[in-house]
Amino acid sequence: MLKRLFGFDPTQTTVRTEIVAGITTFLTMSYILAVNPAIFSRLDGMPVGAVFTTTALTAIIGCLAMAFLGKLPFGLAPGMGLNAFFVYGVCVGMGYSWQFALTAILLEGLIFIILTLTNVREAIVNAIPLTLRNSIGAGIGLFIAFIGLSSAGVVVNNESTLVALGDITSGSALLALIGLIVTGFMFMRNVPGAILIGILVTMLIGIPMGVTEFKGILSQPESIEPIFCKFEFKDIFTLDMLVIVFTFLFIDMFDTVGTLVGVCTKAKMVDEKGNISRIKQAFMADAIATTAGAILGTSTTTTYVESAAGVAQGGRSGLTAFAVAGCFALALFFSPLFLSIPSAATAPALIIVGLLMMEPIVTIPFNDFSESIPAFVCIIMMPLTYSISNGILLGMIAYVVMNLICGKFSKITPAMCILAVLFLLKFIFI
Repeated sequence: MLKRLFGFDPTQTTVRTEIVAGITTFLTMSYILAVNPAIFSRLDGMPVGAVFTTTALTAIIGCLAMAFLGKLPFGLAPGMGLNAFFVYGVCVGMGYSWQFALTAILLEGLIFIILTLTNVREAIVNAIPLTLRNSIGAGIGLFIAFIGLSSAGVVVNNESTLVALGDITSGSALLALIGLIVTGFMFMRNVPGAILIGILVTMLIGIPMGVTEFKGILSQPESIEPIFCKFEFKDIFTLDMLVIVFTFLFIDMFDTVGTLVGVCTKAKMVDEKGNISRIKQAFMADAIATTAGAILGTSTTTTYVESAAGVAQGGRSGLTAFAVAGCFALALFFSPLFLSIPSAATAPALIIVGLLMMEPIVTIPFNDFSESIPAFVCIIMMPLTYSISNGILLGMIAYVVMNLICGKFSKITPAMCILAVLFLLKFIFI
């Protein structure tokens, strides 16, 4: 039954491993339950409680779709960056209502479904060269390690140098470093469930340090009625709507592509050509979740790069995604307890997983500069631009340009050229 429902293979994993992997993924991405309502609180008419409930419900739908359709160990929820563009770009910056922005998300989700049914998204993935696919995993590793370091205050903003070392002698930064030592030690000792145990131990250590703040246990979910099915169709045939939908579409598509390719490559869930089985179904799960999220009242839903934590824990099937959905369902009623886990407790998990994600970098042919330069561009631009999609787009442009000027035309397919031109136009006009 588990094989039929979730693609579970008892020769590769166990039920216990899958559930622990799901809990681990949830703990590393559960910050969205606090961050998403905080971002949307800037907009009148979007109550924090309603957005919290919608965020959890959308994540549940997305994870269940991934579990049953994609049968892959990935968690989905409203995407970071995409929610900020929704609020600060479309609503605050361009002056549109949040109902208008939700309409754009609905249109994006429907377009995603069409692109998935017509195999366009799958064709885009297959057009990415193998070297870039391997570099995506390494780039994601640096990116999520940077997320962990910055969320804990180990790395902080600096006006002169952009980034700097934070105060690592106290508070969240010190707790994160302690957690990194604890988690790293358990990895070295091959302790089962090391990442999850590391998160929980770090959270407990944070109590006497004053970093972990116990916020209670139970609460009743608030109604989503104020934001449910609130669409505004009067301006859908405008240039602004086209630009907004296209921007959401690009970011979501290549964040998802990058996560699926990078994490699956690291987990050796690809064939000898680097192709991912059931990727079409995984894309459909993403498209369904985005559409459902618009109906429920939140921004674009995407596959979370933090899923790499669960995959590193041994998650290999849709049962992991199902466990993530179960955790989000519990969070609806135990939100104070889950929100008591500080970012400093999840940071060590992201840093360790970032290290594990770096492994595919050894497959990059560094002596062939037509391969290594685009790969390096892809890797380095993910953390430095705080975007998986930017890394992929710039890496593809560099790959096509470098091989064209080197005269290596046989390595470039028409699909690569089309994508490179589209990516270039995206940077010029959007």
